[in-house]
Amino acid sequence: MRHNKVGVFAAAVLFSMLAVGAEAAVLRVVVVETSDAGAYAQEIEKGRALLERAGSVAQVRVWRGRFAGPEAGKVIVSVEFPDMLAFANDDKKMAADAEYQAWLRGLDKLRTVVSDSLYEELKP
Repeated sequence: MRHNKVGVFAAAVLFSMLAVGAEAAVLRVVVVETSDAGAYAQEIEKGRALLERAGSVAQVRVWRGRFAGPEAGKVIVSVEFPDMLAFANDDKKMAADAEYQAWLRGLDKLRTVVSDSLYEELKP
């Protein structure tokens, strides 16, 4: 009986840890080099419209590195999701969206991707 209570407690702890992890915001950060930051930012607006049309919950912003070490002068696109599940759902949905994929391929004319990272928010 005691062994069963320990197992139930361990499962409860695991599920609560997973629930907390599921609520952590997720940030995708894409660092690019481009010779025309203005044109690139306009293209990102087109991508934002495609995401909205698909029902995405992503918050997209475009930045320029200023005091950014090796990223100084580069353009950074941040795409924030409320949690990992939202990221995974959007990623799957947009991978199957032909118009979005064509737009994404077209960005290669304007940019070179330096890095593409995914960050998960730490919560106390």
